[in-house]
Amino acid sequence: MPTETDALTTIADLVRWGASRLTAAGLHFGHGTDNARDEAHWLVAHALHLPFELAAVYGGCHVTASEREVVLALLRRRVDERRPAAYLTGSTRFAGLDFEVDEAVMIPRSPLAELIEQGFAPWTAPDGVRRVLDLCTGSGCLGIATAMHLPSALVDLADISPAALAVARRNIARHGLQGRVRALESDLFARIGGDDDDGYDIIVSNPPYVGAAEMETLPPEYAHEPTLALAAGETGLDLVLRILRDAPDYLADDGILVVEVGNSADALAAALPAVPFTWIDFEHGGEGVFTLDSSTLDAHHDQFAKAVAAL
Repeated sequence: MPTETDALTTIADLVRWGASRLTAAGLHFGHGTDNARDEAHWLVAHALHLPFELAAVYGGCHVTASEREVVLALLRRRVDERRPAAYLTGSTRFAGLDFEVDEAVMIPRSPLAELIEQGFAPWTAPDGVRRVLDLCTGSGCLGIATAMHLPSALVDLADISPAALAVARRNIARHGLQGRVRALESDLFARIGGDDDDGYDIIVSNPPYVGAAEMETLPPEYAHEPTLALAAGETGLDLVLRILRDAPDYLADDGILVVEVGNSADALAAALPAVPFTWIDFEHGGEGVFTLDSSTLDAHHDQFAKAVAAL
């Protein structure tokens, strides 16, 4: 017996229908897209084995009945499971690059992509970057993108989660970076070698920074991401404060620390009012990212240590 979806005969029909259903379901967007139309386009393209860009080019093309059913099944999963599209497709884009993701890692969506594409200028000279550490790496997106945009740099990816590091290693191989990028299992700096006197020119991190109250209010989509990658104590500062305290021991003399703290930025500034955080402005949106140089970190070490002791 005919159904209403039998009238969906083209790729454009499916994208429009999907966008309507995603909107009607009141889904949260923010794990790779920020609106229902782009999310539907992404899922339709994936189901039809088309690059994202070609799904629009072929919008007027007809689909077969079997293709339509595959598309509709994927769109319905997005509604019924409230699972982010990146987990349904198994991949996402960050800093212009494709990355594998699964539910062992947080979905890349950091404004740090813009800074990485600029080689971390003007906060450091891109040509002078030799060693980079991506702390709390997850999928490896920050460090791998850095290696792609700074082709002379050696990059270490560190994470406490073996499952996350398995994803990161597959992404290293995906981009052919085995010679310059390595993945290390470490609780922050605990297993990072400190015997290299030169240190890292850049330590970049998107650590867990969600406070307890905010965790309670997150949309259902976030429940599919690992809590380990999100929750960071009562105020969201548990890991950030430890990073601030310990980073100077691993930075080069003229190195910089770059950390995303998102909605915990106000709490961090309030906890450490004497620290002159430089908050980065992004042309393409995003906030809650600071940078500090090694000398400033050294100068305020006692304050960081006291803040950690008070946790």
